[in-house]
Amino acid sequence: MAIIIKNDSQIALMRHAGFICARTHELLRKHIKAGVTTAELDRIAHEFILSQDAKPSFLGYNGYPAAICISINNEVIHGIPGMRRLKSGDIVSIDIGVCYKFFHGDAARTFAVGEISAEHRKLIDTTEHSFFEGMEYAKAGLFLHDISAAVGEYATSHGFGVVESWCGHGIGRKLHEDPQIPNSRQARRGPRLAPGMTLAIEPMINMGTGDTVMLDDNWTVVTKDGGYSAHYENTIVITDGEPEILTL
Repeated sequence: MAIIIKNDSQIALMRHAGFICARTHELLRKHIKAGVTTAELDRIAHEFILSQDAKPSFLGYNGYPAAICISINNEVIHGIPGMRRLKSGDIVSIDIGVCYKFFHGDAARTFAVGEISAEHRKLIDTTEHSFFEGMEYAKAGLFLHDISAAVGEYATSHGFGVVESWCGHGIGRKLHEDPQIPNSRQARRGPRLAPGMTLAIEPMINMGTGDTVMLDDNWTVVTKDGGYSAHYENTIVITDGEPEILTL
């Protein structure tokens, strides 16, 4: 495992990529409503990212055909935008990667479309909160899997399933770098955290079990039992003190 430590100038570029990422999410938030197609949301995101002198990290990545990933209801990650229209009661997870001057930012959010059930609101909120539980351990001197354990234990304590077949990752000049970041307690502590490490921490939490399957498009991952899923992700940097979120 080769974890790349970033210097201040590289972190500054990632901070700007993350800022564009966050602004794109806020722009899409205004357009998420019943009747809009996922392709339209993808177009809005793509045009905005280009307008910021940046590029969508996902477009063309291993052949991925769109600028962002849009996953609805029982879709966990990597949903491909198309002509599907959102409807009231849906929950929609949007994952956005931005590349600015060769450095990446990566963030995901799950949004409600109109009125949603109390259990689906709890799912979204628990997924977001589990990220921040993990952030409590994202400090120099602690271990990577302290983060993983905190994320998973918070989610399971609220009755949800944790996706273990997909995980977070290091990020920087490459969209995916070492280390992998699971969302549940591991047998080993993993590497010790150090200033300059940049990590994309991304809980994927399900209503039922954490089990998933891949659809025939070889991209879209769905829950095995059909339960709804939520996704929350930020890119962070380990510092000498509190961690900094680069995608807010």
